[in-house]
Amino acid sequence: MLEYRTEGFNGYGVKYSPFFDSRIAVAASANFGLVGNGRLYILGLTPNGIVAEKWFDTQDSLFDISWSESHENQLVVASGDGSIKLFDIGLNDFPVQSWQEHKREVFSVNWNLVAKDTFCSSSWDGTVKIWSPSRPTSILTLPTHTCTYSSAYSPHAPHLLSSVSSDSHLRLFDLRSPPSASNHLALKIPIHTPPHAPSEALTHDWNKYRDTVIVVAGVDRLIRTFDIRAPGQGPLATLAGHEYAVRKVTWSPHLPDVLLSASYDMTCRVWTDGSALGSGKVPQGPAVQIGEELGRMPRHTEFVTGVDWCLFGAEGWCASCGWDERLLVWDVRAVMGR
Repeated sequence: MLEYRTEGFNGYGVKYSPFFDSRIAVAASANFGLVGNGRLYILGLTPNGIVAEKWFDTQDSLFDISWSESHENQLVVASGDGSIKLFDIGLNDFPVQSWQEHKREVFSVNWNLVAKDTFCSSSWDGTVKIWSPSRPTSILTLPTHTCTYSSAYSPHAPHLLSSVSSDSHLRLFDLRSPPSASNHLALKIPIHTPPHAPSEALTHDWNKYRDTVIVVAGVDRLIRTFDIRAPGQGPLATLAGHEYAVRKVTWSPHLPDVLLSASYDMTCRVWTDGSALGSGKVPQGPAVQIGEELGRMPRHTEFVTGVDWCLFGAEGWCASCGWDERLLVWDVRAVMGR
């Protein structure tokens, strides 16, 4: 396990570069993101450990990060002052572009993996916005009318976009549809099912192999998977075990049934959703997939707020960050069975 200390700044988001297996970015905030500056770290994995290649200071907290899919040196960050900034690590000091349209904190940014020419953001102001790095204003605004913690493009289709919000719903937007009164809203799926009460959804992710499966998690500590082909059937699988809110979930880029989670209970956990034993067909009745925890990594000493898989090399390497001012790089295979 490798470690880097983000001294004076509490980690909120971590992302491996999609171009280099030895480069990691961390979005961090002073004073736990409540007040003060932010810092974007660009870290390199070297034979001598993790070293800081560069960092950029910002006037407000940073909550999320996303690498450009078309430019190896560029990435966007989500800020607490409602701004979004595009940095180029080949340049010093200042962002190459900055946007200020959101009215409240921006909590997520996500690059389009298919078209590669746009990215999306979501905010506590109840909107999801779509941007181009070459345009000074947003391309499109999608209202959710509720505090929206996470938005993401489908990794399979450039026109599909999803979000999860404080109203305990998963929304799917189809940008091919006429905007009309629905503002491209194609589906609105309740995350909660009886006997569970509605609770804030904080994070979600598209499965990299099954193009209709999405995982969602949040304040009620449960991780749920849904098939958007059968929105009325409820969760495909429900994974229980975290003791506090789940802050981040992400599907493996190597295996279709494995995912990672990061939680306020100070652990990262690896799970299978049980789908490897199923047929993959659209469910016709109650969910029958039996998921389970495969292992956990308990080395953080404060809230764990970010986790990400390495896309390259042997499957299983990942990075996590948290409020303990630490970035940890570790092998999922080493914690399985614990």
